[in-house]
Amino acid sequence: EWRRTPPNDRVQYFYKMKGLLEEHVEELGCIITEECGKTFEESVGEVRRAIENVEVACGIPMLLQGYNNEDIASGIDEHMLRQPLGVVATIAPFNFPAMVPFWFMPYAVACGNCFILKPSEKTPMASEKVFELWQQTGIPAGVVQLVNGGKEAVDRLLEHEEVGAISFVGSSEVARYVYGQATAHGKRAQCQGGAKNPVIVMPDADMEMTAKIVADSSFGCAGQRCLASSLVISVGEAGESFPEAIKAAAASRKVGYGMDKGVEMGPVITAESKSRIEGLIGQWEKEGAQVIVDGRGCTVSGYERGNFVFPTVLENVDPMGEVAGIEIFGPVLGLIQVADLDEAIGLINGARYGNMACLFTDSGAAARKFRYEATVGNVGINIGVAAPMAFFPFSGWKNSFFGDLHGQGRHAVEFFTQTKIVVERWPREWSRKF
Repeated sequence: EWRRTPPNDRVQYFYKMKGLLEEHVEELGCIITEECGKTFEESVGEVRRAIENVEVACGIPMLLQGYNNEDIASGIDEHMLRQPLGVVATIAPFNFPAMVPFWFMPYAVACGNCFILKPSEKTPMASEKVFELWQQTGIPAGVVQLVNGGKEAVDRLLEHEEVGAISFVGSSEVARYVYGQATAHGKRAQCQGGAKNPVIVMPDADMEMTAKIVADSSFGCAGQRCLASSLVISVGEAGESFPEAIKAAAASRKVGYGMDKGVEMGPVITAESKSRIEGLIGQWEKEGAQVIVDGRGCTVSGYERGNFVFPTVLENVDPMGEVAGIEIFGPVLGLIQVADLDEAIGLINGARYGNMACLFTDSGAAARKFRYEATVGNVGINIGVAAPMAFFPFSGWKNSFFGDLHGQGRHAVEFFTQTKIVVERWPREWSRKF
């Protein structure tokens, strides 16, 4: 029934949903902060990005347009149509419980599919609130569905014969598993994995401003985002001035409960995550790196049991060491020094991840070389978090993505639809009869 609903009618629910999300931005922000730990400002920003995707999906009548060629031969017309897959599902992570589902959900539903969301078991409450808002739009029962659970629920979705496509965001290990299982069962799959996002700082960059932007990228959301900067590669003389600048920016960051005024960074998601992050900092030390800002063993007054890891910076990191290739997923930044831009790009292109890389420079030639040669899906020039707007796909290369079409924008429309080519003959002598 939903497939047969005209696209213009489908998007009316999205207009209602946008209004409801706008009305409940702060309530959703509070829920995200309470269960995820990020600051209230970060949580509200996440909801705003979700709203952007609803806005783009409202244009689905135009995005679904195919190709229509009349008279490809005498009396023969040819058309390409886009039709929905049927039932599709998304397995979402804990770190952006409101935003990530909206990389997929608005597009899937607007294209005529029914949609199942399986949120992270660590952060279920934001999804529950979102689905309460869906009910308020009056959207027909069953068009959007919510199922909670862990691996058992994931495996059931991967195996179920009526689920035609799977979207996933999480670690690369799980992304590889989900992609393998989904495709083995004949499903489409788009699986966003982990990252180790490097930043190159050239000698001509504004060091104070660059340090501020990199600190926001590395320590925002407590480093728990797939576009967090985790390595800085300083080129030439930048290696002399940047460490002191980032040291000051990291040490001054205010850590605490995300709803408290002035707090710039909250806790990490679990005690297990805190222990893992601190263990990787120690492993980096054993590999020869020196800690210049140490966030281990820190507490926040009044929240002594909180899972806090303060901003941490290590210099003289071995780019060939084990930890340099591991996604820490916490507020930890490693510093590397190289001689020139070619060496820096070589380190990026030799890494197993390819989610994002950024360059800070005042040189247009360096920027052009970098964006052309860097083997990553998202590139930033003087930007710390190269997060695509909703009308662009959220890219990712190498072990950061398994699949062909990404979330958001036209990629999402293509992923959630299948094309049908119609070739029809209408001989001219037949048409004269009418």
